[in-house]
Amino acid sequence: MRVSFCAFAEGLFSSHITVFGLKRQDWTYTDLFMNIRAVVFDMDGLILDTEPLYKNAWQLASTELGYEIDDTFYATLIGRPTSDCEELLLRQFGSGFPLGPFRLRWPELWQNEAAKGIPTKAGLPEILAFLEHNDLSFAVATSSDAKHTGISLRRAGLEGRFGIVVTGDEVMRGKPAPDIYIEAARRLRIEASQCIALEDSEAGIVAAHEAGMLTVLIPDLARPTDAAVEASSYILGSLYEARDLLCNIIIDGL
Repeated sequence: MRVSFCAFAEGLFSSHITVFGLKRQDWTYTDLFMNIRAVVFDMDGLILDTEPLYKNAWQLASTELGYEIDDTFYATLIGRPTSDCEELLLRQFGSGFPLGPFRLRWPELWQNEAAKGIPTKAGLPEILAFLEHNDLSFAVATSSDAKHTGISLRRAGLEGRFGIVVTGDEVMRGKPAPDIYIEAARRLRIEASQCIALEDSEAGIVAAHEAGMLTVLIPDLARPTDAAVEASSYILGSLYEARDLLCNIIIDGL
């Protein structure tokens, strides 16, 4: 028997959640009365505070090579696999962009910072404890490749914490294509429609939506785009709120 153990404000989860002045109203509360069996987490910017590390590494490496990746352009890269980001770099700066030296330099800068330790996002221990307490499965679906994913989880003290981890180099098409979430559901042996995906980026939330999952957007560095809002079932402010949403579903499903 599942026993929920989180407190939440009465009426918090009605027909929509509003964050940053944005709201979704086309998912009603009754849509949540489904047999949710698993949660699929994005990694960078959702469970780990790694986006600033990537942002600084990419911007500094490009500056050293004579190019500027400004904040606006960088926001278009968030959530996408490295190969797609490189294509966008060439589209932005032209074929003269020194992709080879850039590929060597930014990982050096990133690993120098990651070696100092990677903080987890607020509410992560609580939501993982809640999932385990209620016998809900969970997985990670990240656009990062296996090497950087392993380093990130290890530096965050989470090595081995997630039994299922799907990385961007393990699927044919990266986010915003749904492949990585479809693969996560396959490994979980659970229908995608019985999963909730937690994401922080447009590319990720669109991918999860296209895979048929209930989607929860928790924005990180960038304000949600129109496309991200359209693909989101709910927009929340933290993993704490995501835990309370799950708690509400389970309590009413008991």
